[in-house]
Amino acid sequence: MLNWRDPRNPLAGGAERVTQGYLSALQKRGHDVFWFAFNFPDALPVEVIDGITIVRGGGKGTAILRARQWYKRQEPFDLVIDQHHGIPWFAQWWCQTNCVAFLHEVLGPIWKSFYRWPLSILGRWQEEWTHRLYRNVPFWTASSATKRVLLEHGVKNVTIIPYGVHTKALPVLDPKPLLAPFQLAVVSRLAPNKRIDHAIQTLGILLARNVDAFLTIVGVGTEEQKLQDMARRLALQKRIVFAGSLPEKEKDELLRRSHLLLHTSQREGWGLNVIEANAMGTPAVVYPVDGLIESTLHRETGLVAESETPNALAASIAELLGHPEEYQVYRQNAWERAKTFHWDRVLPSDCDWLESMAQNRSQRTR
Repeated sequence: MLNWRDPRNPLAGGAERVTQGYLSALQKRGHDVFWFAFNFPDALPVEVIDGITIVRGGGKGTAILRARQWYKRQEPFDLVIDQHHGIPWFAQWWCQTNCVAFLHEVLGPIWKSFYRWPLSILGRWQEEWTHRLYRNVPFWTASSATKRVLLEHGVKNVTIIPYGVHTKALPVLDPKPLLAPFQLAVVSRLAPNKRIDHAIQTLGILLARNVDAFLTIVGVGTEEQKLQDMARRLALQKRIVFAGSLPEKEKDELLRRSHLLLHTSQREGWGLNVIEANAMGTPAVVYPVDGLIESTLHRETGLVAESETPNALAASIAELLGHPEEYQVYRQNAWERAKTFHWDRVLPSDCDWLESMAQNRSQRTR
């Protein structure tokens, strides 16, 4: 696996969690599994995590060269997985074995969140042309929306492999009356493309409509100070808790107590935290963007807002709060559906596909 980050990287997120899930399962099947990632301060050059050998070297602009140098010193591999995050590893031109591309989402508009013009335009342009360059490489992703965009960019072979979650659904769905004060939660890396400021604005709109609500934000990232300043500026600091990074058990308990999960991202590969919240009996209200419209089924397991605005999100929440009977139906449906996304259910077929890619003799010969 070639991926920018590994599970120990301070910037690791959902991509690294699902990557670890796949690779640890392959290791348990008896395979030798390696994960090459960027170096970061105080990181060990080699470390074993969950049976996976993590190798670190280089950073932006140098990691591809370091990966090639390390790769040449190893025994021949049966499969190389080139994970794209806007920029790939170009492994198909140097790995000399079976190669598949792993992509969570096509960044598209997300480039604008991190880079100003003209870099944002250049980034979006190179991403699309990279996909055309990779058109003959098998891709895998979790979202049908991502598959659609890849096919539009010229990729010929895209397989959908569902993500899994470690979160086990509650054995019994405990009662959760939809009563004030309403507890809202956000679980996300605090990055520009996640638009956590929209969730804060949504809380302000609800309070202005006399909805008694509180918001807990779980996660860390570069936007944390800016978001805290925003909460103070809007006089919402008594209504918002910045919980930071929580251990899984504490995060699950928070989601169990919350009435709703909010998700305001620009685009997602899927939305792992939606399924994690569902497993705890908590529906989500999300923006109508790729990925989230698949992890949340509108008016079945939660709600999809009409537009990508805090006003639209607040309107959806306010509407639901007025129909507690619908809320209970969404809870039940979300909880039942979350059970089908546990790793125990999805990994066997996922690993079968990866093993079949490793046995692709025709690709290796070419």
